[in-house]
Amino acid sequence: MAKGNLLYAQSGGVTAVINATAGAIIEAARRQRRRIGTVFAARDGILGALREQLYDLGGEDLRQVRALAHTPGGAFGSCRWKLPRLEADRRPYERLIEVFRAHDIRWFLYNGGGDSADTALKLSQIGAELGYPLTCVAVPKTIDNDLPVTDCSPGFGSAAKYTAVSVSEASLDVASMASTSTRVFVYEAMGRHAGWLAAAAGLAARRPGDAPHLILFPEVPFDQARFLAQVRDTVERVGWCTVVVSEGVRTPDGRFLAEAGSRDAFGHAQLGGAAPTVARLVTAELGYKHHWAVPDYLQRSARHVASATDLAQARAVGEAAVDYALAGRNAVMPAIRRLSDDPYRWDIVPAPLARIANREKMLPRSFIRRDGFGITAAARRYLAPLIVGEAPTPWQDGLPVVATLALRLARRRLPDWRD
Repeated sequence: MAKGNLLYAQSGGVTAVINATAGAIIEAARRQRRRIGTVFAARDGILGALREQLYDLGGEDLRQVRALAHTPGGAFGSCRWKLPRLEADRRPYERLIEVFRAHDIRWFLYNGGGDSADTALKLSQIGAELGYPLTCVAVPKTIDNDLPVTDCSPGFGSAAKYTAVSVSEASLDVASMASTSTRVFVYEAMGRHAGWLAAAAGLAARRPGDAPHLILFPEVPFDQARFLAQVRDTVERVGWCTVVVSEGVRTPDGRFLAEAGSRDAFGHAQLGGAAPTVARLVTAELGYKHHWAVPDYLQRSARHVASATDLAQARAVGEAAVDYALAGRNAVMPAIRRLSDDPYRWDIVPAPLARIANREKMLPRSFIRRDGFGITAAARRYLAPLIVGEAPTPWQDGLPVVATLALRLARRRLPDWRD
């Protein structure tokens, strides 16, 4: 059996449970001492690997490793940096193989979304081309829930729970003041192209008339006249109105409703705030007083209200990733397979990265109500199990306890990398 070292890295926007995946990977790798010599983590994702900034996790206290399960953020640092096309520039790929060779890294686990799956796939290809024995496994993570093949993405369930809870609680606030104050509350959910997180807000409506009254999805072009008519009808009927808008809502001609005009490192449009745009429209056209909220990072970092289901899945994909790597399953991702809705049952299966890299899973039309402003019973059946259960968080002095890692960098063996 081949022996070597393992490298783990985090990529893109973090989640409430990405560190739980990391902790599961570290613990699983430590149990394989006959195969895995050292477990490394790259500082700031793939950039840390390029720069040969590798944390040696061998001396980390096991108690702190286990505390990662209730620590939000990215414990080792993440980045939004996409490798160039292999045909356009081979240098970064060859440098990564040099770093792996210098530290005898035989297994690379990259924890991220679709772009990260693409990186893992390309590294598996260049490793084979250069004759270096490297097994690459992508580990799923995204609150957007837009990774194909897998039933859901770790991180989504907790963000969905936060969204449903926040919309429910804020709407009680609005209802209590509606007769003399705010009539329309607009809540913005993340989701550049796919409306999964906005749809999750619909779980808050358990009875007729409950908020959210209207949901605006990226999959449904924004019709201003129809939207305003629905808001007016809701306020006249209920007395107030809660609107959930996905950040990626588009106009009929395909433009983002709130596009700011700039782009991030992955080439994605930077969005400037759909909630204030919609809220101002309501006041300008209908005269209702409004409030709006953009939870932004809060919805992906709220570990205190994480889903127990999500936490279990985050740990399961981490453990499976180590198993797949040691079994030589190159260019795969541990995917969650749903076995039944009620009771909710699932398992983990390997999925080829060629079916995942640079692809997006959109909200099915069958999940969107016929009028385009809410979710269907099918969506509720899919979403409801993902937010079930409370993931315990230890507290001290009124604040949540988080992991404290030593994070010692390994000795460098190569010349500096020039970005």
